[in-house]
Amino acid sequence: MSAINTIPEYKDFKEFYLNAVVPLKEQNPTFRRLDGKLVGSTRNVTAYFWYQNKKWRVDADTFIDRLKIAFEEFEKSDEPFKIKHTRDHQGESLLIKGQPIRNKKFNVYRVS
Repeated sequence: MSAINTIPEYKDFKEFYLNAVVPLKEQNPTFRRLDGKLVGSTRNVTAYFWYQNKKWRVDADTFIDRLKIAFEEFEKSDEPFKIKHTRDHQGESLLIKGQPIRNKKFNVYRVS
């Protein structure tokens, strides 16, 4: 019998960072991304969190250092993100305020 893996859901970004990202980085100090890989894209979801009454998914290819930057911004302000339409205008993604749009390495999208 195979185990059913459920994707964790957190009440906000801060809870996600403290309960999912920090322990992962402590256990795996060499990881640059949540999935532990160095390159390649994935549609695997690491976790969900809530922001501005919307549910957001964090893709496994998100870089841990970008999550740390977002957490530091969250400590300064309750609104560390900008919401941007995806290229096809079918969804929304989060951007860290003050970070470049290109090569963002922060793959967080609204759950429809």
